[in-house]
Amino acid sequence: MEALTTGPRDQRRCFVLDVPVDACRDVTASAIGLHADGGGQIVTLNAEMTMTARRNSDLGAVISAAALVVPDGAGVVWALSRQGIRVKRSPGIELAWSLLSYAAAHGWRVALVGASPQVMETLCDRLSLQLPALQLNFAEHGYQDASAWPELEARLRRLSPDLVLVALGVPLQEIWIQRMRDQLPGLWMGVGGSFDVWSGLKQRAPGWTSRLQLEWLYRLLQDPSRWRRYLVLPQFAWSVLRGGDGRR
Repeated sequence: MEALTTGPRDQRRCFVLDVPVDACRDVTASAIGLHADGGGQIVTLNAEMTMTARRNSDLGAVISAAALVVPDGAGVVWALSRQGIRVKRSPGIELAWSLLSYAAAHGWRVALVGASPQVMETLCDRLSLQLPALQLNFAEHGYQDASAWPELEARLRRLSPDLVLVALGVPLQEIWIQRMRDQLPGLWMGVGGSFDVWSGLKQRAPGWTSRLQLEWLYRLLQDPSRWRRYLVLPQFAWSVLRGGDGRR
């Protein structure tokens, strides 16, 4: 890996199958540095999202424009390693929790959007116990009537939060964030199923599955309906191998 700068946003933009991803020594420091620079969108990239971005030009454009693209999945880390770029896997759920903790310690205004009404209610209760100093100024579930979204979005814009975590699923959350954060400060990040895990209604895969790169199998056993989504994993691996190293 080429030498990087030593600033708080120490990162270098790389590519996996033409989809951008950032190599950072410390993703949390990079995200906090981004907030200090006025904010931006954070995307957490895995193999599934990479392949979706190649088919979905709207998602691809969002990722390309994002201020920070984190190597969330083991497949992305592996593809980068084939280019001689050594990075650690940085799970989005861990980065998001680190940012929540930092927000609580530094008085950031925080907004949460997405998941089911039950998950959001339980999550808010848990956060009040786990992070009592957190300034949670906005918390809305994602199962809103279409007519409710314009007012919800207007309230969120007026709040101008420091940190917005969005759990609407890929690619909707990424595309919605890009539209919403136009000319607004703060960090905006899609977090997928993180709210479900933080609420306690779902369990995160054990650490050993991550070390063995079997986290996908644990999720599949928890939710067999996901099996079609995982068909993309061998397609991703084959595309990287066929391309030599996955570089642009």
